Amino acid sequence: MSELDPAAYSGVHTGPLRAGEWVSLTDAKGHRKSLLLDAGKTFHTTKGGLAHDDIIGQPEGVVVTTVGGLQYLVFRPLLNEYMVSMPREAAVIYPKDAAQILMRADIFPGARVLEAGVGSGALSLALLRAIGPTGQLHSYERRAEFAEVARANVEQFVGGPHPSWTLSLGDLAEVIEDEPIDRAILDMLAPWDCLEAVAGVLEPGGILCCYVATTTQMGRVMDTLRADGGFTEPTASEVMVRDWHAEGLAIRPGHATTAHTGFLVMTRRMAPGVIAPLRKRRPAPGAYGPDYVGPIPRNVRPEHLEANRTRASELG
Repeated sequence: MSELDPAAYSGVHTGPLRAGEWVSLTDAKGHRKSLLLDAGKTFHTTKGGLAHDDIIGQPEGVVVTTVGGLQYLVFRPLLNEYMVSMPREAAVIYPKDAAQILMRADIFPGARVLEAGVGSGALSLALLRAIGPTGQLHSYERRAEFAEVARANVEQFVGGPHPSWTLSLGDLAEVIEDEPIDRAILDMLAPWDCLEAVAGVLEPGGILCCYVATTTQMGRVMDTLRADGGFTEPTASEVMVRDWHAEGLAIRPGHATTAHTGFLVMTRRMAPGVIAPLRKRRPAPGAYGPDYVGPIPRNVRPEHLEANRTRASELG
């Protein structure tokens, strides 16, 4: 692979199907199977076997038939298909969320990106494709078994080690490299514990994205960012995708819906020594009541906090 071959680094392969590549087999009912081509081997189904050699050397888009007459449509898997079908040791960031991260975090060719919580490597693949051969992705993972699976998945899809990717083992707050970055993506249980470390390397104007699973985590990281003052007012969102069925006059929502998987918290880094302006609105009644134990945002004045907690007690 040439060092500056963006097509190869993206994981997109063309030409005849080759041994060592993954292919996607789809039957007449839409059921998909992933197959790693290996010369001389046979893929066994309830309708008989299918020789790998019948696929190797063929172009994409062919139809192959098992001994028992079951037909499969053959294509190389798209990135979004590979992300949800590849081997995994940890949960993956699904394509719908990865797409939002790429757009809302403004991942661009040549970007220097920090990723913490590599999981099984799904988001790493999406980030590597977006930054291209001139960018740099430095991923951190605490668990060796997760890092091992992620590395194997990335190298399998790309076709070898990606020169723009560095994978480090350890706790981000302890092993983070002193290197400037343009974007930071945190996929971890307690991203608020790493904000200080990330703030030290994130360039002014750089974007921080925290991917969290629960509303409790979302609230904690947003209030920590507000209390810090070195980041803009954070925003939070989630993505839901619904399929549709359209056949003649039967047009309706599909049965498959990808609902909640996680929340995206987005913010930008302020310039050195500059504090983000305070929000003008007061907190909602009970927002920082007696049961709240997290960080107090800077816009919540002591008199507002006391009134908030008094109001919460009256309502409770």
